[in-house]
Amino acid sequence: MTTQTIDIPHLGGSTIGYRFARQYDPALPTLVMINSFTTSVELYRPQFANSDLASRMNLLAIEPYGHGESRARYRHFTYWDSAIANLQVLDALGIPKAFALGTSQGGWIATRMALLNPGTVEGIVICGTSMDYESPASMERGCWNGSEFCSPAIEALAEPVGEDWVVDDDFVVAVLGAGLGENVSDAERDFWIQTYRTNYRGDEGRRRLRTSSINLRDRDGLEARLGDVHCPVLWLQGTADQVYSVANAADGIARFTGSLSATLQIVEGGQHFLTASDPEVADAATLAFVEQWS
Repeated sequence: MTTQTIDIPHLGGSTIGYRFARQYDPALPTLVMINSFTTSVELYRPQFANSDLASRMNLLAIEPYGHGESRARYRHFTYWDSAIANLQVLDALGIPKAFALGTSQGGWIATRMALLNPGTVEGIVICGTSMDYESPASMERGCWNGSEFCSPAIEALAEPVGEDWVVDDDFVVAVLGAGLGENVSDAERDFWIQTYRTNYRGDEGRRRLRTSSINLRDRDGLEARLGDVHCPVLWLQGTADQVYSVANAADGIARFTGSLSATLQIVEGGQHFLTASDPEVADAATLAFVEQWS
């Protein structure tokens, strides 16, 4: 199925991009999938292509503000806004309960969804993520310096551009390098360069890309709130993740003190965009988690 849009009332009126793997079946559990920084629903092509996964649950990818087809009337937004928007999308689609899976930034959006509406979110699967902000403690645990990654783009995107502007290929390659490692195929790189050029073009695209970068760099941490997450949690963390470390994941999962179950699964050789780098492992773990707790 192709990417669709739906109107919701949040942020003065919003249009949110989403994609189902197939027609929604109310008899099956639903898994909301939330993509990583500056990608789109296309990040979950491996999951949509997994017929076993798609036949046993409703796969619903939703694009955060600043990404893909999602637009808000207001120019500024946060990760809390994307979490609220996702919950409103579920309500608009008539889906009363769902699991939420998030890759990288999607992980902290999924967690915000569980904090905001525990009656709707049945469980969360968070992949290659962090519950901290870009803090000194995070870097001491072996994580990247998000300010060093985002600040140059924030500065470069500060001034208005013409309608013929498209995102620089070097930005796309840098995101892919951090997310998928050095061995990205030419076909995959070219696919994402074209996808980014479509998503981030003209001055409107520049603004969304800049705000997305600000959100990543300047976000609030969730560590003090995690005890209020009561649903089951599965954290998947790759050992080859260049952004967030295994030590950081171990620290983060231990903070879900109020959860019915909180489990960390280490994926040997897994990259930061774990659902894309190691879909077989991620899909099997997700399917087992959803079927256990649905």
